[in-house]
Amino acid sequence: MYIIIGLGNPTREYEATRHNIGFDAITRLADDNNISLDTKKHKAICGKGMIGGEKVILAKPQTYMNLSGESVRELIDFYKVTKEEIIVIYDDISLDVGQLRIRTKGSAGGHNGIKNIIAHLGSDEFCRIKIGVGDKPKNWDLADYVLARFPKEEEPAIREALEKVSKACETILRDGAKVAMNLFNKKEINT
Repeated sequence: MYIIIGLGNPTREYEATRHNIGFDAITRLADDNNISLDTKKHKAICGKGMIGGEKVILAKPQTYMNLSGESVRELIDFYKVTKEEIIVIYDDISLDVGQLRIRTKGSAGGHNGIKNIIAHLGSDEFCRIKIGVGDKPKNWDLADYVLARFPKEEEPAIREALEKVSKACETILRDGAKVAMNLFNKKEINT
């Protein structure tokens, strides 16, 4: 069994913001795989199903981003999975809009949700899929930027990224993270 966790902030005011791209990815995974996100437990909204031939739990922590580790820890403890059996999906401002980067370990890179997960797990060795949301404009506050919605011109890239995340998760579950990294960690070149 795997647990796939998308990071974001609960409540409507954060819907469709850069920081909630992890929640959007979980919604896409649920839709693509006919999984109902209909259970509230472990400080998360969850759904059970199958992806890539594997049993999965999809989860959207409801703790707010900076406390995501609380929910992740509860999920891991309850379902008795290892840190190698989780995938965390979240936003990354160091990547171009829509670009994916899959990693099996690494620092938080300034992301407070990941920092909290690392603190609760006592390790940075877990699979993660970063979705590029672009760097903040020069005169913007970082919090204002990540809590802003995507402009219309970026929406096609985000839709495509969410489709790729769905395929990347299936690849990770079926073939492993290294195969997925080789397939999805490519920067798109616009010609």
